[in-house]
Amino acid sequence: MRDYRLVSDGDKVLIALSGGKDSLLLTELMARKSRIFMPRFSVEAVHVRMENVSYESDTTYLETFCHDLGIPLHIITSRFDPDPQRNSHCVKSPCFLCSWQRRKEIFRLAQSEGFNKIALGHHQDDLIHTALMNTIYEGRFDTMDIILPLDKMPLTIIRPLALVRESDITVLAKEKGYVKQTKTCQYDDTTRRAAVSRIYQEIETINPEARHSIWQALRKNKKY
Repeated sequence: MRDYRLVSDGDKVLIALSGGKDSLLLTELMARKSRIFMPRFSVEAVHVRMENVSYESDTTYLETFCHDLGIPLHIITSRFDPDPQRNSHCVKSPCFLCSWQRRKEIFRLAQSEGFNKIALGHHQDDLIHTALMNTIYEGRFDTMDIILPLDKMPLTIIRPLALVRESDITVLAKEKGYVKQTKTCQYDDTTRRAAVSRIYQEIETINPEARHSIWQALRKNKKY
């Protein structure tokens, strides 16, 4: 938050709350941070439910969770068209279509309600996995931005957990007793990201310092 100046006075931040451990921790930490005197910013959360994906969080729990933190929660129900014939101009995977539809709903709410920043719960492992995916599948060494002003709308994406290890989040989520999602996505174990995650686990068994090496390589590539 400090090093990358993710928030400034007067910011209105919308947190994408999926219901997983990462977004729950992000919501709690951002809510706490917003109560500190400087900088002064406001926080709300949004949860997008997809009708045609077997991925579900307990919305009652999410409502209670946000209420206890003193922040409003918006709940949106949406769906995407998985028929490749209707998307024949650019055939995409169900994961891409679902993610893109969620993003569209979040962007729409953010603009209609006057938010200027959207906070996503990606942690350091996500950024490292993305760098490996881009290298393996696209031939470029790049990853997600910690702070990203959008070109086509007055919004900035921020990733406040970008320096946090997933393993630390897992431990903290257990200590805090976060309630797990009711159902996980049917595609979770079959995506490229899942495959790269397994490869990265193997890399860390070969070199436990691989995380630091990859992160340093990203720095040298002027990514951070």
